[in-house]
Amino acid sequence: MALFGTDGIRGLANSELTAEIALDVSVAAAHILVESSSNKDHQPTAIVGQDSRASGEFLEAAVVAGLTSAGINVYRVGVLPTPAIAHLVAELKCDLGVMISASHNPMPDNGIKLFARGGGKLDDAIEARIEARMGEEWKRPTGRGVGRVVNDESATERYLQHLLASVETPLKGLKIVVDCANGASSSVAPEAYRRAGAEVIAIFNQPDGWNINDDCGSTHLHQLRAAVLKEGADVGIAHDGDADRCLAIDALGNEIDGDHILTILARGFKARGKLTGNTVVGTVMSNLGFMHAMKESEIDVVTTPVGDRYVLENMIANNYSLGGEQSGHVIMRDLANTGDGVLTALQLLQEIVRTGKTLKELAASMVRFPQVLINVKDVKKENLEKSSAIADAVRVATGQLGVSGRVLLRASGTEALVRVMVEASSDNLAEEVARSLAAIVKTELR
Repeated sequence: MALFGTDGIRGLANSELTAEIALDVSVAAAHILVESSSNKDHQPTAIVGQDSRASGEFLEAAVVAGLTSAGINVYRVGVLPTPAIAHLVAELKCDLGVMISASHNPMPDNGIKLFARGGGKLDDAIEARIEARMGEEWKRPTGRGVGRVVNDESATERYLQHLLASVETPLKGLKIVVDCANGASSSVAPEAYRRAGAEVIAIFNQPDGWNINDDCGSTHLHQLRAAVLKEGADVGIAHDGDADRCLAIDALGNEIDGDHILTILARGFKARGKLTGNTVVGTVMSNLGFMHAMKESEIDVVTTPVGDRYVLENMIANNYSLGGEQSGHVIMRDLANTGDGVLTALQLLQEIVRTGKTLKELAASMVRFPQVLINVKDVKKENLEKSSAIADAVRVATGQLGVSGRVLLRASGTEALVRVMVEASSDNLAEEVARSLAAIVKTELR
């Protein structure tokens, strides 16, 4: 099995993802970084950050050790959101960024995300080269050839200034609740919203190393919903553990997912002449309601495989300015080089102030189609495309749903499972078709 998944390396910390792996990956990345540098006299530099997991402490130590032992100078920035690392790599003109995080996963997991020069995520080919070089024999630098470590205490403020530079319309008059998931945004998100002019109530912003994503954050919205209703807030904002996602709750407690947010931003971008190519980039998992909303707004949509890296690749290739995922990853290329949950929230909140509409009113422009997702586990996913029985079942289901629904079967990139997704005009129909297809997938691929 490949070490890298759709978003770096991820696994159970100190079991699947060990200090040894972290060190080896860092050394291999350093070697490729040095070899690809056009300036051989330049000593490369790297930014290293982490989310609030306790395991990030030993993994960070291993990453820093690997990089410096291979001759890379390291700026250690501590606990910051993943998009902060991407931004700082670009701002400081570093050669590499390393973020130690498992995003929205439970606390026992952790991960390693790598960023290239300019702050973009590494492409698949470079990740494959890094994996192939792990554990190789190499000549170690000595003396002045080893890397140095700098604890960069100004990184948080520089990232905050970057976020606030995107605020053209102050958030005065808005009362918001932000759920920081006891993660990497616990300090910067409330501070950014306050400086932008909002009245801010922060919840789950006291990380202790163990409580990240624990019944809070973007994967557990009930806590935020309760707080919004209790406080009489205009909006609730939810981040995940590394704050590259943003979901929301309106004043009445309704969930506003990534497709709703992308709809609102796309319309706002178009109105202000900032939607390049009159196109927004989504994924194959974007809700059918999003597609219909964009058609009504006369905005074109292109779709990519699931994963914000693929959204970004398409945006770069075609010079598009806006894209994102249902999960709340939103990329605005004029403002950042990766998905940024805090930046997304700032843009969403500005749309509320600019239009004078409530979040509920803005979100009403997209009617979400009922969607059912079933993970069919322990199957031979590699045979998915070979099964004529599954292909026939999908054709029948697609005909049954017509223009008011759709079917998507997708093999997981990291697990032995197939995801069966069905959208339909009603919950019952979506559930019925999804369960029928899941049964066929299980029978055919067991």
